Amino acid sequence: MSNRQKSYTIFKRKGYLWVTLIFFALSIGLHWFFGWKTYVAEQQEHGQPADKQGYVAEMMRDTMENWQSEFLQLIWQVAGLSLLWYCGSPQSKEGDDRREEKLDFIIRQLDPQKAERLLKEWKEKYPES
Repeated sequence: MSNRQKSYTIFKRKGYLWVTLIFFALSIGLHWFFGWKTYVAEQQEHGQPADKQGYVAEMMRDTMENWQSEFLQLIWQVAGLSLLWYCGSPQSKEGDDRREEKLDFIIRQLDPQKAERLLKEWKEKYPES
């Protein structure tokens, strides 16, 4: 596999991640850009100079408030659930055994002669973790 194919594969396989990172970078950049515009206007309105230190402190506060109130809640709900599902929490496996049993039953009903051989082959090919 060439380097070009590898890099394409990484971008293709992680496409959702890259799109999310682009959206995040774009939104945070625009938030800070328009925040600067607003900060300068407010400082001029009060006859004060627009200093970078005051701006950074104000924007960090605003960004962290938004991050805490919105993003962290969503991250925990989505990423936390995904992590628990991936790690194999009991909740993620509740339906698996039942589903396996139903599929085995259907396979046995459809082709009783080949069913046991097929189930054995699949069990060897896809061992249970």
